[in-house]
Parts: sequence; structure tokens; C-alpha cells
Amino acid sequence: MSSLSSSSGDGGGGGAGGDYDAPSSSRRRRNDNRVWPEPFVEALATHVAFDASETQGRLVAAQVLSSIFQVCSTWRAVSNSDLLWQNLTRRIWHCNNLRHNTWYEEYVYHHRLARNFRVRRYLYNTLQLSPADDNNNNENLVCRRLTISDYYLAAGFSDGTVRLFHLPNMLYLSTFRPQNRDRLGHFSPAVSGIILTETQIVFASLDGDIHVAMTDNAIPPRRAHLGKVVDDGALVDFNGCTQWWVGLYAGVPGRAFHVWNGVTEELVFIGGTLTDHEAVRGWHLLTELTELIGRVRLTSRELAVACTSLRFIVFDLRDQVIVLGEEEFPRGLMVGAFDARHEEFVIVDRRGSASVRRVGTLEEVCRFDVRGASQRGVLGCTNGGYALMCVGGLIRAWEIEHGEHLYSLVERIGEATALVADERYLVACSSDNTIHLWDFGVQ
Repeated sequence: MSSLSSSSGDGGGGGAGGDYDAPSSSRRRRNDNRVWPEPFVEALATHVAFDASETQGRLVAAQVLSSIFQVCSTWRAVSNSDLLWQNLTRRIWHCNNLRHNTWYEEYVYHHRLARNFRVRRYLYNTLQLSPADDNNNNENLVCRRLTISDYYLAAGFSDGTVRLFHLPNMLYLSTFRPQNRDRLGHFSPAVSGIILTETQIVFASLDGDIHVAMTDNAIPPRRAHLGKVVDDGALVDFNGCTQWWVGLYAGVPGRAFHVWNGVTEELVFIGGTLTDHEAVRGWHLLTELTELIGRVRLTSRELAVACTSLRFIVFDLRDQVIVLGEEEFPRGLMVGAFDARHEEFVIVDRRGSASVRRVGTLEEVCRFDVRGASQRGVLGCTNGGYALMCVGGLIRAWEIEHGEHLYSLVERIGEATALVADERYLVACSSDNTIHLWDFGVQ
């Protein structure tokens, strides 16, 4: 197995050294009073690498580790600790699931993905809808939401359906359809959000219905929550994780947020005024597909960040939905460019000025300019290390540690209706319902 140095390059911060054998899954701990104990060195390596990733960038952590392991043979032996690589992978790459043989391999994998994103190294493909779904209604079909898990891509459409694809082989798998009911407005069944895991898919519609299905499509989707659009308004965005579901509503004052326990599916909170000024536009969404009214995202610390065209708000889901901070923007924000991942979120104002903030403190990490955004609008997303912004059919990338503009993707996609990224993939859907897929997991 190669060392981390094989997955780094110019500007990537080096590697963890190429002159030692690949780490094993376990190691002996020496009891030698003449040298620093290995547990201490292991803790030191973790601290120094994480500090470097926070201040200089995640790719730099590998160079710091390489320097530590070259101090002496005892320090070098710490590189064999799988516990060390597990802690580093979780703290630096926010990865809690082991997909490779060892945590060292897992760390190398994520280092390579981040490096590929930085230097624009990817494979590009397009995905097509199932031929069985091609009908006369498809010309009016609009993809409104895209969501990625480790192995799946889910695309939600204006007719209420969700198409599921298998990412590794880029194959269409199945279409999930909501249960029929009386609808208020032509677009009331349109998909407003999707939560996706490897076994389960939860999708919501503008009228507030929430459906749950299994990714193997063994049984039809069941309705977990019956929306009450007259009482709550339109469900304009829906996001969550295994523990929490969060809905952002617009139409009825004082009911902006609905929070469910994702395990029991129990509604545990209703309240908030974030979208009160967007009430009329919320009702219009049921009959016409207008610009995005608001977005809500969850972070790795069970905090939620929500944004409208005038302000954003951060609140804690673990303690009775306590508001941790908010900020108003009289000149306006571009809702379509807002996104959050892990510990940071990105906002873009009407002048195209982007700000990367830390979720817990609202501290600004860096700024960058999205040229042309103020004239043509922008659709954006982030994967934790990079921000991707689509303006006029062209997708550009910035790193969000210092705000450096990196590149523009070669492929132009036309008008984008949805955009999403994770640590490996970038996916966009254009107005002709072509799904564009960039895979940064190449060797």
C-alpha cells in the first residue's frame, strides 16, 4: 500500500511520508521510560494535524504528520496506530464509517478526493431518466432537488416523483411516487426535500406530505406525515439526518420551522418567524415554480442553518430549538447559493460577495467574489472543503479555507435547476432534465 505522499501533489500539502511500511490495524505499546510514551505522541500528532487542517487547510495535515513521523523510530511507530488514523479521519474528513480495510486507507482515500477536487481531476458523465418514465408530461417536468449518499443519487421532481440512481455504476434503479390525495395547486406535490441513506429515502412535498420508502423499493412509499398546507403554509425546503427532520415553511406567520424526531417520526417543534415576510410567495409556489424562498441545512453537530433572501439563522436542535445566532442583510441574499456542510456554511449577497462562516460562532473564515452572480443569479453547493457555484451554465470552484478561486469546469450545462456535492461527487441537473455527474474519485 502506498503512503499518503502518493496521493498528494503541488499545493496539496505533501503527504504523511513515503519511507515507512503501511500501517497495520494494531500495534504494541512500548513501556520505555527513556522515550516519550507512544500514547502521548499519538495525542500530539492528532492535535498538531487537526490544528494544521483548521488553520492552513485539510491537505496540509498530511505534510505535518510526515514531519512528526520522521523525528525518531518511536514517533515513526505511532504511524502504525489505526486508532490514530481513525481519530484523524473523523476530525479532519468528518467520516465516521469505515469503507476500506483500515482507517489509514480511509484517510488516504479522503485525502486523494480532496486533492482531486483541488486540481480538477475527475470523470464526467450524464445520467438519463428511465425510458419507462419518458412520456408527454416530461416536457413540463422540472428537477427540483438532488441528494447524494455513499452509493445513491436521488432526484426529486415537480410532479412529486423521486428517481433513484446507483452512483458506482451510474444506473437508474427505480421511481418513487407519493400516495394520491386532493391537492391545493398544480405544484403542491412537487418535491421540496430529500433525506437519503443507504437503506432509506425520506422525501417531502410542497403541501407538507412526508413519505418514507426503502432504497430497495421492496414496498411502496408510506406517508409518514400528512401535510396541512392551510394551517402551515408551503413546505419550501426539507432537510435532515437519521436523528432529525427539519422543514422550512412559508405562508403562515410564526410557523416557519417544523422539527421531527427522525427515529420516532414524532413532531417535536413548531415555531419561528424566519419566513414571515415570504408568506405570499409561499402560497404562490403551489401554483407556479418561482425562485427559491428559503433553504435549511443540518451540520455535523446537530445544528441547523436556515436562510431566506433577507437573513439567516442558526439554531440548536438538541435543546428545544434554541437560536444561537442570526444576521440580517437589507441588500439581500441569494438563497440558491446558500449551503452548509460539517462546520461551515456559505452565503452570497446580491452583489455576488460570498462569505464562509463557522456555524457555531458565525465567525467569518474567508470571502470571495462570484462574478456575474448579481446579474444572472447563482446556484451553489459545498462539500466541506470547496464551494461550487453555477452562474450562466458555468460551474466554478473555490476552496473555502482561504477563498482561493481554483478553476471553472470544462463542461457547460446550461440553466441549472439543482446542484449538490459531497466529498466525491458533484451532480447538477439542467433545465432539459439531463443529470450531469462529475466523479472526483479517480486514482
